[in-house]
Amino acid sequence: MVATIAGMKHVLLAAVISLFLMPFSAAQATAERSPEDTVTGFLKAMQDHEFQKAYDYVSTTLRGGKGREEWAKEQQYIVQVGEVKIFGYKVYPATVDGEKAKVPNVLKSQDKFLNQLGLDEHEVYELLKEEGQWRIDQQMLVQTDEEKSMYFPEQ
Repeated sequence: MVATIAGMKHVLLAAVISLFLMPFSAAQATAERSPEDTVTGFLKAMQDHEFQKAYDYVSTTLRGGKGREEWAKEQQYIVQVGEVKIFGYKVYPATVDGEKAKVPNVLKSQDKFLNQLGLDEHEVYELLKEEGQWRIDQQMLVQTDEEKSMYFPEQ
């Protein structure tokens, strides 16, 4: 009888704990990330070679009809062949216009083909809302001084 009462206490305790945790995890799972958080999450995942995680931050257009595993393998191949190294990044505040956003970023990276010297790259990520989440839909390099002053005023 003692084991049964002790067992029931454990079941009851587990039920009470799960009642407190369920609303938190449901809210956390559906929490909307900001455009800046999206770009930061994507760049962190790419820097850490967590390509399957990076998949969550890109739009269906950038996924190109590929599933998570196929897309991740393709990104891994590109990074390996290009000898891409991401040393750091600085994400700037987004400009949001309804369901679209632009997020400037200065990327510190190096690769075998386009940035052998490891020069800072000024980028702007274009995001859109898909399934209630911000996702990267396009990336462009900012090259002219006029564009840089528009997206990176303090530089």
